[in-house]
Amino acid sequence: MADLTVLHNPRCSTSRAALAAAEASGLNLKVRNYLKEPLDEAGWLAVIDVLDADPSELVRRDKTFDELGLSDDDVASADQVARVLAAHPALAQRPVLIRHDGVRERAIIGRPPAAVAPFLS
Repeated sequence: MADLTVLHNPRCSTSRAALAAAEASGLNLKVRNYLKEPLDEAGWLAVIDVLDADPSELVRRDKTFDELGLSDDDVASADQVARVLAAHPALAQRPVLIRHDGVRERAIIGRPPAAVAPFLS
């Protein structure tokens, strides 16, 4: 099992920077392009379960969010967030880093970029 999983979007500069930091950390790394290999609801719920943030923070409030007619009420609970992200993975904040230390898992959203280095050490 990898020490660190990065849910990555290679088109995002913040995600690329986090991946570079992860690669330089020396941790055993698994990279998952969540747009090409989307997580299902159970996968997102597993991330949410170890996330160091409110689940709704995983959802980008961007043009696509608006075009889908979504509101904050649609992503208020963990189940709602998992359902929305499984159906529309492009709405996921990026990157998401999941640390596996053999005892427990922890996850963060790698924004701002300064949050990544302390999480890797």
